[in-house]
Amino acid sequence: MGKRRCVPPLEPKLAAGCCGVKKPKLSGSGTHSHGNQATTVPGSSSGPLQNHQHVDGNNGRENVSDLTLGPGNSPITRMNPTSGALSPLSRPNGTANSTKNLVVTAEMCCYCFDVLYCHLYGFPQPRLPRFTNDPYPLFVTWKTGRDKRLRGCIGTFSAMNLHSGLREYTLTSALKDSRFPPLTREELPKLFCSVSLLTNFEDASDYLDWEVGIHGIRIEFINEKGVKRTATYLPEVAKEQDWDQIQTIDSLLRKGGFKAPITSDFRKTIKLTRYRSEKVTISYAEYMASRQHCFQNGTLHAPPLYNHYS
Repeated sequence: MGKRRCVPPLEPKLAAGCCGVKKPKLSGSGTHSHGNQATTVPGSSSGPLQNHQHVDGNNGRENVSDLTLGPGNSPITRMNPTSGALSPLSRPNGTANSTKNLVVTAEMCCYCFDVLYCHLYGFPQPRLPRFTNDPYPLFVTWKTGRDKRLRGCIGTFSAMNLHSGLREYTLTSALKDSRFPPLTREELPKLFCSVSLLTNFEDASDYLDWEVGIHGIRIEFINEKGVKRTATYLPEVAKEQDWDQIQTIDSLLRKGGFKAPITSDFRKTIKLTRYRSEKVTISYAEYMASRQHCFQNGTLHAPPLYNHYS
């Protein structure tokens, strides 16, 4: 069994992005490679739980492909017609205990829509929300259209207070994901917003000490040049891609920039941290329904959150 840690060690904040791509064809040898190489991770083995494509040297933000956003994802929220509030339909991906109260809520996605809406229409930013402000590693994801194509996804593996963290990564993922142009107000009606909170970080006993569809994993390894690298997949990735444990590990190694042949002995040198996540998704239509008292005849008369939380 792994040694449990509630959250990652305190460390400098790094931003990471996630992207939806077509399923790659993986062989057991793990020779498939995606995208750009990983960044060099300075310091000791307790370095940031980061993803792994490239870092902008000017601001330290990391833009990453973690295959978390395939078109098969669907909203997991519903509207309560009597209250106008949103509530989760089912337990988010990557969590196993159905009796545990969720931290993530649809209201977090509504807050992200509030922040983006106010920014795009030039309103002052909304008031702080009422949901918990506890610190968590988090991701904010934007998808668009019926096929839910990725439109932006950036987050952090360092714990951030949710109020400021969601506000920051709402705009960062919507406007500063280097793979896409900034989101515009014309795109709002087709958007879906997802919030993922990462929890239950544990040091695994070996590279197979985790479960597909239950755990997200972060690996740390020394590449063929003697440089320390890290790479991560969120909990839903392996299941959505129909990978087994070996295929997932080998894909992470390739995405982390490892170019040499992957052997069983090398896999045994990997240091693996496993974690879980809570995730909730809502559409713009659901967001608008929850904020309908702020709108008259389709025209916004006040920043949504100012009325909603007053």
